[in-house]
Amino acid sequence: MSVQHQGNTIFAPSLMALAICLASSHAAFAAEVAPSSGPIELGATQVSGEGQLGETTEGTQSYTTGAMKTATKLPLTLRETPQAVTVVTRQRMDDQAMTSINDVVAATPGLFLNFSNGPGRQSYTARGFDIDNLMYDGIPSGYNGVNVGAQPNLAMFDRVEVVRGATGLVTGAGNPSAAINLIRKRPLDEQKVTLTGAAGTWDNYRGELDASSPLNDSGTWRGRVVTSYRDANSFIDNVGDYHGLFYAVTEADLSENTSLTLGFSNQKDKTNYFWGSSMVGQDGHHLNLSRAYNPGTRWENKDQEINTVFTELRQQLANDWKLQVNANYAEQNALFSGSYQSRWTNNTLARTVYQSAADENQAGLDAFVSGPFQALGRSHELVVGASRRVYDLTTYSYSPYDMNWPLTAGKPDFVHTANGREVTTQDGVYVTTRLSLADPLKLILGARLDWYDYDNHDGDGDYKVTRNLTRYAGLIYDLDDHHSVYASYSDIFTPQTAKDTAGTPVRPIVGKNYEVGIKGEYLGGALNASVALFRVDQQNRAVDVVVQNCPQASCAEASGEIRSQGIDFELQGALTEHWQVGGGYTYARTHVIKDQSKPQSVNKQFDTDTPEHLFKLTTRYNFQGPLEKLRVGGNISWQSRMYNDLTVADGSRYRLKQGAYAVTDLMAGYQVNQHLDLQLNANNIFDRTYYETIANSVDYGGDSYGAPRNMMLTAKYSF
Repeated sequence: MSVQHQGNTIFAPSLMALAICLASSHAAFAAEVAPSSGPIELGATQVSGEGQLGETTEGTQSYTTGAMKTATKLPLTLRETPQAVTVVTRQRMDDQAMTSINDVVAATPGLFLNFSNGPGRQSYTARGFDIDNLMYDGIPSGYNGVNVGAQPNLAMFDRVEVVRGATGLVTGAGNPSAAINLIRKRPLDEQKVTLTGAAGTWDNYRGELDASSPLNDSGTWRGRVVTSYRDANSFIDNVGDYHGLFYAVTEADLSENTSLTLGFSNQKDKTNYFWGSSMVGQDGHHLNLSRAYNPGTRWENKDQEINTVFTELRQQLANDWKLQVNANYAEQNALFSGSYQSRWTNNTLARTVYQSAADENQAGLDAFVSGPFQALGRSHELVVGASRRVYDLTTYSYSPYDMNWPLTAGKPDFVHTANGREVTTQDGVYVTTRLSLADPLKLILGARLDWYDYDNHDGDGDYKVTRNLTRYAGLIYDLDDHHSVYASYSDIFTPQTAKDTAGTPVRPIVGKNYEVGIKGEYLGGALNASVALFRVDQQNRAVDVVVQNCPQASCAEASGEIRSQGIDFELQGALTEHWQVGGGYTYARTHVIKDQSKPQSVNKQFDTDTPEHLFKLTTRYNFQGPLEKLRVGGNISWQSRMYNDLTVADGSRYRLKQGAYAVTDLMAGYQVNQHLDLQLNANNIFDRTYYETIANSVDYGGDSYGAPRNMMLTAKYSF
């Protein structure tokens, strides 16, 4: 499309002993609330000893799920998955009034929402590394929120599955951070229409229609349409956001053994505040400006539109084997006109101005067969598949790109100057098996081969990675009916553009994730608990080397290494019949192990403006008896300090900090009748003032406040 618009492990035995004790206490508690005389009612879901939760979370009122495939393609419960996993269910999204993937990241244990590149240029991190893939129904999609990536609108999704650590088996190339898999809503078997209206602080208004119905008398053809529109101002002066969504999906049972799904979505997002954050003083101190202060201008604009088509074919084969084929194609058009305050010239406050546009096309295809097989008198499972990904990005440059634009001047007359195009293709084949070594002992093995091809159409930066081998192994041992211990290894690769002394790209970065843990499953799977100890080594990072006669501007070698290690605690699901909880604590220390070009950084924290400690807790309680129509809940998010060491105007160093802080939200809902439901969400109820992101230079803005106290009233009518 053309653009005309412009180094030590911490696997302490004592921690494992503590985990076992905690899990055992949960088992005892579960035994009390789940007597053997019958099943427990969990909203619309029957929870019994065999477990009734499926993969779909809509309508279950649960904060957990019965099975997920994101980690290995095998349909495993959370307890059977030998990695730290989280599922943000439809109920949890609704209780917290989530609207975008940013809200999910902010609420998910172990994930950090980072605005260091600007308030509308978000990035996501896990275990100290950026997340560079989002998945849609299991198909990876490249994500770069700093430049192009939009925030997927949650109105069209049933749940979000998150697997932390290296996930190369399912994503191919990427960082050893996490896989975020957004699972779309599908048509319902019955007719249902839901109208939602919401109004909140700062003229925040949202409307939504969700309609699903069988399309023929037999119910073998079903359809669903979701539309959403949001128009919101901000606590920051003269800031507005606009979000629109249209989503349509149809599903047909072509035969008793064959089903086909087709879908389309159109998402539009627009904001005039996305790049510039507030400056710090020339001495490095926070200026402590008003939270309403807007360092930007009225003419700024970030305008994005994404059109997506997708399909899924499921075929039941003989002997309980299945074939599944998924395809996804998305086109994103984006225009960015922005500025930020800066002091690039003579320490004088001015404005940096810039405009760019992009056409981003992504295509993904994934096909696999799965099923059981018999060997050595035991039943096992096998998945064999192949995938293809194409990422095609065309960028459009404009002038001026001025770093000394007068602070009070108007919008520049941007002129289109050049285009650039890059195409990345990944082809992969993979196999995963779960072997039953004994009744309590399972072994998961996986391998993937990838062919990676980067083509820079406007330069000489082309490179290939041929037959890269990704490995996966997980051993799970059932201690009893409720508890399992596991150990796992997974890895992932990241190609690099840096070149060595021969002028060829250095070999890919390899991220290796080592993990041990204990998991508990109670109330037939309605409650899941876990403790994990992990270490992630990212090796082969390119570092500069000084050599004579370097064939390019600089030469590098693959010798750098970063290590992240820590602990994950998590609890998600039903504590009792009427009490749901989701949350966890994560500690991740990420530091430099090797970097010969910067030896002073060795053993120092890798990214100081990412907190090492994160605690997140969400809960909801449904009253019974005379108050049975009432529910209450809330969430607490706490993080440890962040800091950056700045070089200030006189050449000295100053440590800019944001200390540890907690933000508390509350929710109350009332079911007026079987059709109408009201809910009030109050966020940051103690009106805590804090910086969600801090500056890393005195030359350009980086301080960004978190939102003050605010409220949202939501009315939902279903029939």
